[in-house]
Amino acid sequence: MRKILHIDMDAFYASVEQRDFPEYQGKPLVVGGRPEQRGAVAAASYEARQYGIHSAMPARVAQQRCQHLIFAPPRFEVYKQVSEQVRAIFHRYTDLVEPLSLDEAYLDVTVNTLDQPSALVLARQIKADILATTQLTASAGVSVNKFLAKMASGQNNPDGLTLILPEQAEAFVAALPIEKFHGIGQVTAGKMHALGITTGADLRPWAEADLVRHFGKAGRFYSRVARGQDDRLVNPNRIRKSIGAERSFSTDLTTLAAMTTALERITQEVVRRLGEQRRRGHTLTLKVKYANYRQITRSRTFVTAIGAEAPLGTWAQALLVEHLERGQSVRLLGLTLSNLEPAGEPDYVQLSLEF
Repeated sequence: MRKILHIDMDAFYASVEQRDFPEYQGKPLVVGGRPEQRGAVAAASYEARQYGIHSAMPARVAQQRCQHLIFAPPRFEVYKQVSEQVRAIFHRYTDLVEPLSLDEAYLDVTVNTLDQPSALVLARQIKADILATTQLTASAGVSVNKFLAKMASGQNNPDGLTLILPEQAEAFVAALPIEKFHGIGQVTAGKMHALGITTGADLRPWAEADLVRHFGKAGRFYSRVARGQDDRLVNPNRIRKSIGAERSFSTDLTTLAAMTTALERITQEVVRRLGEQRRRGHTLTLKVKYANYRQITRSRTFVTAIGAEAPLGTWAQALLVEHLERGQSVRLLGLTLSNLEPAGEPDYVQLSLEF
């Protein structure tokens, strides 16, 4: 039986800002673009969440909900430095660490450096180490698999610590609202509601074949987690699924020339990230959000993987010209390369001559 932890930093970006700027402490604060920049909320403090403000919400909507809301520009280099401190703490206890983002990770502590049999004791110690090192709190979930640990970590935020024992798993999942399931988004939850599935108890009786028929291959996952089962291993070598960049514009773009110029800058950022990550991919996807908030994505898939050396800009521009709706203003553009693989070495080698 495995012992899995899910550690999630509490309101990470916002908490870092409140730590570094005492005048922000105890006040509703969001990290992200300001309303006049047509920005979005990247993270919200717990004080802001009391007003119904959450990540990905348009900044103007957030300000409408809280007139005295503080907007802080993101400092990603600082967040990355703190994240590295936290990951160093994780590795004091186990090498089986699977980062999901800057602020959360799975840990397999079945075997650990302290030879500590209690995963709950380890989680408590890791939380204490994080607080002592960063002056920030984290919430932890402890259970026998990744799904249950993830669900547990979200139960008592902030600074939470929740244990789900094997004998508790079935009842816990049965009572869980379907929209709270990790891996079930808003659209899927709506489809499940239409089928009469509102809780884990409703989901469990469904046959796997029927779930696959309605939800594709994800139905197999839903069938297992409805029973509290999850056989995914903690993978310390997890490879990113995509690399991309996007930009939201303070003023809508109304001409193709302005759009192509903006897309060229976005492409340059994607190329830079591909080079840093040493990744290539098969699918190039263009994202366009129009002024009326309608969004489209259009893709081109390549048999041979492409990377930073490929003419991504040319292909991105071709997607834009082909699929752009004429006469529509654009508020956001994005470009992503997915179906990634390691870049590897060039296909040619330098031959040596003997003299």
